Amino acid sequence: MTDLDGERTPVPQRAVEQIKEMIARGEVGPGQRLPTERELAVQLGVSRSSMREAIRALTTLGVLDSRHGAGVYVTALRPADLLETFSVLAEVSQGQTLLEVLQVRRMLEPAATALAAARATDADLEHIGTLLGRMEEDEPDTFCSETVTADLGFHEAIVASTGNATLTAINQGLSSRTFHARVWSGHRQAGLTAKLREDHERIHKALTARDPDAARAAATTHVLRVENWLSADLNRADD
Repeated sequence: MTDLDGERTPVPQRAVEQIKEMIARGEVGPGQRLPTERELAVQLGVSRSSMREAIRALTTLGVLDSRHGAGVYVTALRPADLLETFSVLAEVSQGQTLLEVLQVRRMLEPAATALAAARATDADLEHIGTLLGRMEEDEPDTFCSETVTADLGFHEAIVASTGNATLTAINQGLSSRTFHARVWSGHRQAGLTAKLREDHERIHKALTARDPDAARAAATTHVLRVENWLSADLNRADD
């Protein structure tokens, strides 16, 4: 950051960046206590009120944990904590933004599913199969709350089986129960829920065969189907 950039950046934000740099350099690590608010303000050359605002912002982001009477600590810096605010993305997105969320899913989910085909344990595959079975228990072209729960869990379990905590946290931010319910409801009205189940069956078959290429293709087909449905649904709403 240039001197001019520093002058334009609000003081609390500069303090945020400086604290993040301290953590990145290893001056203070996960679970360790930061210097006091007063000490930090002097060290970083900002006012205590700006430092207080910076600490509050980093606490909201999951980087710091302010403990009453005990000071401020760096969190464990787990991906799920750092991406917690990101988790509301799919829940509150609408219209074109929601379509963009699905486009991002189409970039990530097939790769994650391919990785799962290589890494999933037998226990992972059994759990994923159980969730698939719960979707199949409903009558054709109908859906219920259990199906929505199973569908959401099915995709989460696949990504979790990759063993990549960051990917798992990002995936959770790109999915929501509300949207899954909307997808099943829309496909039910169009008489297409069988297509959704077929997609899930192909994904599961590729996983159990431990075939990354087939898993990638099956996941791509599924997300693209949902993306195309949402695009058409948005167009109908605009008419």
